[in-house]
Order: sequence, then C-alpha cells, then structure tokens
Amino acid sequence: MIQVNLDCEGPITQNDNAYELCEAFIPKGGDFFSRISKYDDYLADVEKRQGYKAGDTLKLVLPFLKAWGVTQSTMQDFSMKTIRLLRGAREMLPAISQRYPTFIISTSYRPYLNALCSLTGFPEQNIYCTDVDLDSYGLPDKEIMLLKELVSEITSQPLVQWPEEASSIDDLSDTDRRLIQRLDEIFFDLIPSMAAGQILRDVNPVGGREKAASVNDSVKRTGLDLSQVFYAGDSITDVQALEMVREGHGLALSFNGNSYAIRAAEWACLSDNTMIISTLAEIFNMHGSKVFSDIPLDTEGCSMGKVLLDFLKAKGVDKRLLSPVENMAQPPLLYLIEKTDIPALIKKSEAFRKDVRGMAVGELG
Repeated sequence: MIQVNLDCEGPITQNDNAYELCEAFIPKGGDFFSRISKYDDYLADVEKRQGYKAGDTLKLVLPFLKAWGVTQSTMQDFSMKTIRLLRGAREMLPAISQRYPTFIISTSYRPYLNALCSLTGFPEQNIYCTDVDLDSYGLPDKEIMLLKELVSEITSQPLVQWPEEASSIDDLSDTDRRLIQRLDEIFFDLIPSMAAGQILRDVNPVGGREKAASVNDSVKRTGLDLSQVFYAGDSITDVQALEMVREGHGLALSFNGNSYAIRAAEWACLSDNTMIISTLAEIFNMHGSKVFSDIPLDTEGCSMGKVLLDFLKAKGVDKRLLSPVENMAQPPLLYLIEKTDIPALIKKSEAFRKDVRGMAVGELG
C-alpha cells in the first residue's frame, strides 16, 4: 500500500489564492504580491535566511489584506467563487483517495482549502494548510493608512533580481541590494513594531520545511514510510518535501513545476489533465518506485503518447484510470530528470505551467 501527498495549487487547482486575494482587494495587488513573492524567493533560496522559509509570503501580505478590510468570510466567499479545478481533478481526487490514504499539503490559507473540500468532498481532516483568523486582529487607523502607503511604495519598485549564482546580498546589484534592504526594514523592523506585527508572529505558513514536516506527520498517521509516499508538487514550497521523498526512495514528482520543483524531484510530468497522477499512483502502488526505471525514454529522457500508454497498459493499470489518459487531447509528457537537459526541461515546464495556469500565476515561485 502507498499513500499520496499532493500540493493543491498546481496539481489540483489553477489558482494562486493569495495572489488573487491581493489582486482583488488591494490596489495593484497583483503587482504587490509578485514583488513580495520574489522577495520571498530571495530570502528562502538565495540568502537562506535563518528562521525564514519558502511560502512565508502568505503571512507577509496578511497585514495589508487586513488593512483593506478583508475578513474570514471575505476569504471564504472569494475562494468559493473563484476556485478553479484543473482538468481531471474532480475525477482524480476521488480516484486516488478511495484507493489510498491521501493528503493535501498546501501553503494556501484554510478558507481556500475549505472551499476545495466543499466542492470535491475531500475530507478536511486530511488537509495540511496555513491557518489564519484575520477577524481576531484589530488595526489602528494610523496603521491602516501606513500599510496602504507601503503598498504604493512597494508597487512603485521593480521586481528584485539576482544572478543565478548569487548566494548573498553582496552578489546583487546596488539597486537590488537597496530594494532588499528596504523590504527588510518594512517586514523585519517596521511592521513587527506595529499592532499588525502580531499577525506575522502568529501565522505559520505551511511551506518549505513545514511541508516536509507534514509529510512526516502523515506517514506517522498511516504507519507507512517514505519509500511508500507519492508526492506531487510544483513550486519552491515543495522543495524540501520532494527532496525528502526522493531520498527516501518514494516517488517525487514535479507536476507542471517551476525550476525549484524540477531540481528537487526525480520525475517531471507535463500535462493539462491531472488524471495522469492517478495512473502513476496505481503503477507505484502495484510495482513500487523501481518500476519507473523500466519506462521507455527517448533521447531527451522523455516518455509520451503511445509509448507511455503502452507501458501503463502492460503494467496492468485499471482501465477506469487509463481511459481518461488515453482520451487526452494533449498526451502527458513524463521525464526522468537526471536523464534530461535540465535547463531545457525547466524552460519547457515553466512555459507549459504558464499556459495551464495563466501567465501571472505561472511566473510565481
């Protein structure tokens, strides 16, 4: 028996709920979120700042959402109205969860995951996500005005950039160094000194190491071990979980992933239909992760179309799971990452990701 652990936004839904909340309720909120997300990538991946983890963007933006009057019911109602399942997800989730212990491990806010459970019937007790209660905080009028001014300041600045080999702030240009220093002042000095700072102290997003910890907690609940875990993720918040599952000889899959997910996973799948996840899960359950080394690959380390389908059929995948894959207009692509030109695969996967999820969401880390 295996267990399945899925990220939500990417393998199941098209949304980036936090980005969309900012875009909907904060003036130039999409630009604002993108700048904070890029800052998050720098802190987590370049500087590797102690005590900071990928995904903490979701707590950094909360004081600003609060300043614009967003409440728990606002978040819940907005999530219910805007949630968008990827093609095949409505069938894939029950197909997996009725066969194997299945958990969703998401950096997204609890109201968004509640909306997903309401829509799909997925059990809330098998959700790991970011808990928040904006209604429990009050902000003085002076702070609300200041937070709104800070949004205007942040959105007037460019996205911070860094060279690929950067490992500290010293490797950045003068302009980008000043941007990081100013954002540090805002998020590590100014806001913590305000009433809004309590939000930053209370909220612990489920990203980075928290996702890995959630995988560990889920295997304690099932009594299985990492070699029996199928984990599918797509972004920087999944890196530690993907690496842990890969090193534990489970199945670590980047699903329409960005560069962070691809470099952390063992396999990469490009598909506009999530039903391929359920077929891969069945193969893993029947034969273990070693069977994937038998998949025929072309010179680019890729298996696709009839070749991949023939392999799945030969391994005895349930016809009910295989039929939707056979009928996909665009056949899924499955790559063994170590056998590929990784920069070329990243370029292809990120382009596919933007096509499936939309340019603005697809560009986020």
